[in-house]
Amino acid sequence: MPDWLPAAVRAKAIERKLKAGEALFRLGDKTAGLYEVIAGRVRLARVDRDGHENVLYVAGPGETIAEASLFSPVYHCDAVASSEARVRLYPKAAVLAALAKDRNAGDAFTAALARQVMSLRTRLEQRNIRSARERVRHFLALNSGADGRTVAFAGTLKDIAAELGLTHEAFYRTLAALERAGEIERARGKITLTRPRRL
Repeated sequence: MPDWLPAAVRAKAIERKLKAGEALFRLGDKTAGLYEVIAGRVRLARVDRDGHENVLYVAGPGETIAEASLFSPVYHCDAVASSEARVRLYPKAAVLAALAKDRNAGDAFTAALARQVMSLRTRLEQRNIRSARERVRHFLALNSGADGRTVAFAGTLKDIAAELGLTHEAFYRTLAALERAGEIERARGKITLTRPRRL
């Protein structure tokens, strides 16, 4: 649960279950508030003129989405369950009232948004790397755990490919090439870097 949310807002939360592929909201829908993902994964995406989905982000348990909805009349993208999911809605009016009343909550919310901006800048940097191989290497180096070698992921490889701006086929081929080159070892739910890189 987001640590900046006051108890009064948490008490007004509304839970909802989603089936895989079910939309939580669509681009242009009237905003209801922000959501916390409790279980499963929810992807934020926009569909281009050719009908291709461009994934902006895939949120997992404990992450919030649609924070900008607090300051907008409509949602700016689609939110679709990548798997069965459970989310919690924090109503817009309750959140805004709490932020106006509680300076500590406002400061904590601002800090959370600042962390998201830093994460977004990293993802933009990643997408500007032209080579699929270098983009994947960059992603693995950034997401390795405390040991500097292990990259654990809860979502699917297809979700990661979409976040990287790669087709899942290109992502799978790149992982296979890195494995053949001895740079990584793959196991269920994790990748181990055999030659850790510093960024």
